[in-house]
Amino acid sequence: MAGRGRLRIYLGAAPGVGKTYKMLGEAQRRRERGTDVVVGFVETHGREHTAAMLDGLEEVPRRIVDHRGASFTELDLDALLARRPGVALVDELAHTNVPGSRNAKRWQDVDELLTAGIDVISTVNIQHLESINDVVEKITGVPQRETVPDRVVRAAHQIELVDMAPEALRRRMAHGNVYAADKVDAALGNYFRIGNLSALRELALLWLADRVDAGLQQYRSQHDIDSTWEARERVVVALTGGPEGETLIRRAARIAARSAGGDLLAVHVTRSDGLTGADPARLAQQRQLVESLGGSYHQVVGEDVPDALLAFARAENATQLVLGGSRRSLLSTLLTGPGIGATSIRESGDIDVHIVTHSQMGRGRLPKAHGSLSRLRLIYGFSLAVLLPALLVLALDHGGDTLNLTSNVLAFLFAVVVVALVGGLWPAMLAAIAGTVVLNWFFTPPTRSFTITEPNNALALGIFILVAGMVSSVVDRAARRTRQAARSAAESETLATLAGSVLRGETALPALLERVREAFGMTSACLMERIDTDELTETWRPIASAGTPTCRRPEDGDAEIPGRDDLVLVLQGRSLAADERRLVGAFAAHAAALVDRARLSEAAAEAKPLAEADKLRTALLRAVGHDLRSPLASAKASVTSLRSSDVQWSRAERDELLETADESLDRLSRLVDNLLDLSRLQAGVLPVFTRPMALDEILPGVLDGTEVAVDLPPGLPLVEADPALLERVVANLLANAVRYSPPGRGPLLTGSSLGDVVEIRVIDRGPGIPAEDRDRVFAPFQRLGDTDNTTGVGLGLALARGLAEAMGGSLRPEDTPGGGLTMVVSMPSATMSDVPVPGRLERGA
Repeated sequence: MAGRGRLRIYLGAAPGVGKTYKMLGEAQRRRERGTDVVVGFVETHGREHTAAMLDGLEEVPRRIVDHRGASFTELDLDALLARRPGVALVDELAHTNVPGSRNAKRWQDVDELLTAGIDVISTVNIQHLESINDVVEKITGVPQRETVPDRVVRAAHQIELVDMAPEALRRRMAHGNVYAADKVDAALGNYFRIGNLSALRELALLWLADRVDAGLQQYRSQHDIDSTWEARERVVVALTGGPEGETLIRRAARIAARSAGGDLLAVHVTRSDGLTGADPARLAQQRQLVESLGGSYHQVVGEDVPDALLAFARAENATQLVLGGSRRSLLSTLLTGPGIGATSIRESGDIDVHIVTHSQMGRGRLPKAHGSLSRLRLIYGFSLAVLLPALLVLALDHGGDTLNLTSNVLAFLFAVVVVALVGGLWPAMLAAIAGTVVLNWFFTPPTRSFTITEPNNALALGIFILVAGMVSSVVDRAARRTRQAARSAAESETLATLAGSVLRGETALPALLERVREAFGMTSACLMERIDTDELTETWRPIASAGTPTCRRPEDGDAEIPGRDDLVLVLQGRSLAADERRLVGAFAAHAAALVDRARLSEAAAEAKPLAEADKLRTALLRAVGHDLRSPLASAKASVTSLRSSDVQWSRAERDELLETADESLDRLSRLVDNLLDLSRLQAGVLPVFTRPMALDEILPGVLDGTEVAVDLPPGLPLVEADPALLERVVANLLANAVRYSPPGRGPLLTGSSLGDVVEIRVIDRGPGIPAEDRDRVFAPFQRLGDTDNTTGVGLGLALARGLAEAMGGSLRPEDTPGGGLTMVVSMPSATMSDVPVPGRLERGA
């Protein structure tokens, strides 16, 4: 079986930059190399230079699709699969297929080709990517209805940016190389303004840069590359939870801002050896500051702060590390050795380290109990255990006969206590033994001998070594207790962060797994679910993961933490200690709860349409009680009377009964049509197919039998709309306006053009609607201030707004100057028919 085909995408910032031309150029090069290249669907937009590039390329005939009386051409997927070329050209990846096609979107057609093992070359514009659809709408003012999921584009084997400066693109348009001459002025003055094009170009560059960066990180991970590659500036700022944090964050943000596209990452290391003291409230404030500056906050657990910081920085491919100047005093530095800054500078390698001064520098006191003693302090302790007895021998020997044995023992006891404070139990015991030997040899009569003649001297030496051992034991026990307290504090801080994420509503499983991976220094974290069990094997599937590689079975990981019977959190990177497993268990339980919550939310989401449908059904049944029965009763009574042989009706009476039956059945037909269309709208299955049309086309249908004044100025642009649906919208609005207009002052239908939008206004001189009730009038089965059910069930405005929005337009109410209500229908202009407009089946851009 052939493997999956490869997808190559030409990405552009705007229509006309040359994506299709570049795609055809690549096809010609491959054809010359002997590759079997076939054109599945290429749209030239009438550009002769692009059309010339098709020469010599085999084209699969397009499929003709009839829809609503018009014929359209689409990609013939079946023919292309049967032809099975090596490479297929399929233009406009985000295109929406004509209703009746096998797939709703062209990217789904491309996915079938790739699954069949056919390589595909395609094109897409940045405005069609789902993740930045709303951003593009804010920039250009044009909502994009046709989108493609980012994952489809990101999964492409190769993405090539087709770039062009905004000024160059506008020159191309002015020369007629993009649009026809009659469309150039409108395009240059609207969608293709310099500002729009510059913003779209920046979006394209940044999106592609992020995609390239993700590929670079994956490459470094696969090849075990730990050194920093300065492809872009990444600034890591270390936070301790101290008052200097805001100063460091702002300084790091300024450093990152000096380079376009620079990243800011803040990291807090929770130490298990007791060097914590972080204020959770202050850390939370600093996290908000980091995120407000466009950075990201991370938290890791590390036995050694410099190692943890540098490991995080290298994992993120950071180029610069920002640290605060030490808050420790000079005495603290002398007792505990070089601090985090000095160690980080010495071991940073090719990462630049910035030490930022602040107002808290040097204000620390004597070091607090820092839990388990570090390796450096042990080295200092053993060194002092050797050096202090030797120094005391020299010092006390100069004292001669002025000092007695008691004074010498106290001096050596003081030395043991100092060693215990610095190095803990074992260095202090070494100092005690060394002190005992030295005291016996140099200061206990007879000197220069290990013989002790006086019982008091023997007792003094015995008490000395006993007291020294007890002091050393007390210091060591205090260190162990402090270590346990510090570890508990670290766990509490991590759990507090987890609880905070819950309160902030951070429920995404990948985000939680990324927290676990970072906090415990793992390469990957994966939540797996058991889906099948038999007597011999168990089948698991990954639900979510963070990091690489992703586990396929629990046995693939270094640690398995059950979340519940059928869920397990699998970690890769190192084995976990018992206390770490307990903490990770809390994350696993929370992950299991997130899975349950997500499934409950999905069930609720599935139930919500049913509840809405039930609500609609209930309202419909209430409306049927009178509004459907009334016209039925009138029609039934008229027909029954006509059929009766007991009464002889005159011709005028028969005509009146027939007219009553006809009017009642017309009302019933309109009501049923409205109900059906509203149901289709709410179900999302109402077919909408737009085309450029003039407003004059809908006038015969909406004005039939209605007393309405019309004032449509000449030269109005064409609108992009579905003619039948737009006629329904305007007809419903006119019917509503006629109902509330005073006698002799019928409604007015007028139109105007504003930018890329054509506005249709239905103006009445009725009572109007209070501002607070304007949203309610668009709810189904709602008639404000109207208790007469003979006028309908209140579907007209609800249906009108739904149809307008389905075509990419809008409907809003306004006050009529002098009293009354004006309903404004805004529809996209078709002047720029090549620019993507909602409601259209686009022919590319």
